[in-house]
Amino acid sequence: MVDVVVLALGEGSSCGCDGGACGTRTPILACRDALRTASAQVETVVAHTDAEIDAALKALPDVRLVVATAADGQLRAVMRRLVRMYAPAPSKRALSEEAIPDDRTLPDLPPVGILPLGPDSTDLVTRLGLPRNPADVAAAVLGGNTRRLDLLRNDGGGVTLDGVLVGGVDASGSASTFLARVEVDDAVLADGTEPVLMSVVANASRYATVDGLPLVLSPSVDDGVLDVAVAVPRASRSLFRRPRVEIEVRRAHGRAVAITPRTEIPFVDDGAEGTLTRKRSWWMERAAWAVYVP
Repeated sequence: MVDVVVLALGEGSSCGCDGGACGTRTPILACRDALRTASAQVETVVAHTDAEIDAALKALPDVRLVVATAADGQLRAVMRRLVRMYAPAPSKRALSEEAIPDDRTLPDLPPVGILPLGPDSTDLVTRLGLPRNPADVAAAVLGGNTRRLDLLRNDGGGVTLDGVLVGGVDASGSASTFLARVEVDDAVLADGTEPVLMSVVANASRYATVDGLPLVLSPSVDDGVLDVAVAVPRASRSLFRRPRVEIEVRRAHGRAVAITPRTEIPFVDDGAEGTLTRKRSWWMERAAWAVYVP
């Protein structure tokens, strides 16, 4: 009987990374060996499609899951399928066998172990203070201690673990402004008539500072609220000096945010690039997912 599944994403998956193997197999084999040394029965799975991810997730919660990630977008892809599997349809939410908190739309998701496949010092594993060494990851998974974390869902069917950066640069990589209405609960940060340089929807700290500009202040992945900021350029004029551009940062936090673009706007969601062409809403799922911790 299998105790632990180690899941890696391969070419063709919807993780948003480039390349075939999505990272080296060495940490995966080291984690597998550490688990087996502790007498755990281990199965390693490489998923290339959403259907193959779903097949690996069906064993939950009877087995423990380790997700091998070369980029945050891979973990996000797995969590998106996990949410799809566990979240009841709105019409069946009241009849769900799982207890759903009043401020959530899905039950507690099974915890996952995260095995980083690269030395990236800016990834979610580092920001959460989770172990990077395969043997330490294995020990945390077998130890069973967990930390519950907030999750963002959106009306496009996606999930966000860390944050979303909207705008900032155009397709050529140059700084460019855009028009969009940005609303956080009942607060309006931008009404769609003034140029916005960039906007951030933060669950954690990935986009807290962009090019030296502090946007959101002290975002936390387990405080139950999302943090939103918009950066608006302002022309500062004086009698004897040339006009200069200053950046006004407007901030708010709450349970939900809606961004309505007036034109197409590039965005990056947990490292995965896209284009915002219509209204998109994100909302907070407090403490919905969990990770194994030492």
